[in-house]
Amino acid sequence: MSRNNGFVFRRPALARSVADGLVGAGLQDFTSGLFLAAPRRTGKSTFLREDLIPECQARGWLTVYVDLWADKEKDPADLIAGAIAGALVPFEKGIRKLAKNIGIEKLSFLRTLSWDFTKPQLPAGATLTQALELLHSAAEKSVVLVIDEAQHALTTAAGINAMFALKAARDQLNQGREGEGSGLHLVFTGSNRDKLAHLVLGKSQPFFGSSITPFPLLGKEFTQAYTLHLNAHLAETNQFSAADIDDAFELVGRRPEMLRTIIGEVALELGEASNLGQLLQSRAELLRAGVWTEFESAWNALTIPQRAVLEVMVERSQNNEPFAPFTDSTLMAVGKALENLGSDVVPGTQTIQACIDALRDKELVWKSSRGGYALEDKSFGDWLSARKAR
Repeated sequence: MSRNNGFVFRRPALARSVADGLVGAGLQDFTSGLFLAAPRRTGKSTFLREDLIPECQARGWLTVYVDLWADKEKDPADLIAGAIAGALVPFEKGIRKLAKNIGIEKLSFLRTLSWDFTKPQLPAGATLTQALELLHSAAEKSVVLVIDEAQHALTTAAGINAMFALKAARDQLNQGREGEGSGLHLVFTGSNRDKLAHLVLGKSQPFFGSSITPFPLLGKEFTQAYTLHLNAHLAETNQFSAADIDDAFELVGRRPEMLRTIIGEVALELGEASNLGQLLQSRAELLRAGVWTEFESAWNALTIPQRAVLEVMVERSQNNEPFAPFTDSTLMAVGKALENLGSDVVPGTQTIQACIDALRDKELVWKSSRGGYALEDKSFGDWLSARKAR
């Protein structure tokens, strides 16, 4: 679903497909967890809240949603624990009854039954596995935990530990259960595929072996429906073309919010119908040019070695390969990039480390707490590729 000027576009078929995958009943198997990646502002979070979560609820599942970017001052682990604690609140009476029925020793973290349900936090000593198992038992439903911008968990040690705890909870709650009867389904989303991939790449990562699923961007069905909505408010002699709307949508990376901005600007100076397409295109190009000008300025401020390292990172990103800064292949690739940039510098590990530190300071490169690296904004790679092509 996407909202634009009161316009609502739903994606029920996609929601059903994802939900089927969570229980292993679809063409894709997401029973070990769904890792959904898409650039920012392409409708991913809206789809979760307005399409996927209602679909899960319609199937009788209890959903818990948390956005790890909702409060960047808080540790991601605290946000996850807080969301689960909040989901337990409606079941307070059931939890206390459950404690009495199964014996308090089974719920050791509720030993004193002094849990303050008015605060969005778990009792001291409670693990995420215990909390999720309690939620599943109290609700008597399968639990779907949706973590938006999940890659942010990798920025702290506690966040990474929370990811390992969720994997343990998944294994424990699903043991001996299959399909609809599974205790816990996990959905992770990220606005940067490379960052999200750090959860599944390498044997030391919490969800090693899982794969990243690209989020299907809004297509022509969306722009056609949106065009009909817009034209209903315009004179018959002054109508938008669905093809022109789609071309403008493509120019801004198929981001609904940016398209809405363009439409708003064009609405202020609506010309004749024959001129609407030109107005749309020029506004879309101006909007994209503004973003790309920022990238150009950032690029111009870099040293030659920093540019070389960034070029290699972009190339690895576009090939869906991890960036390992100190391997022989990376040293060779950076050396070749330096040569192409007209430099005779021979890169070493210290040079690359200094470049990475500088790129992080400029907020062009992201680092996980375990030393993994990725582009801060993948669209920078699109701009750099376009620049090199020119």
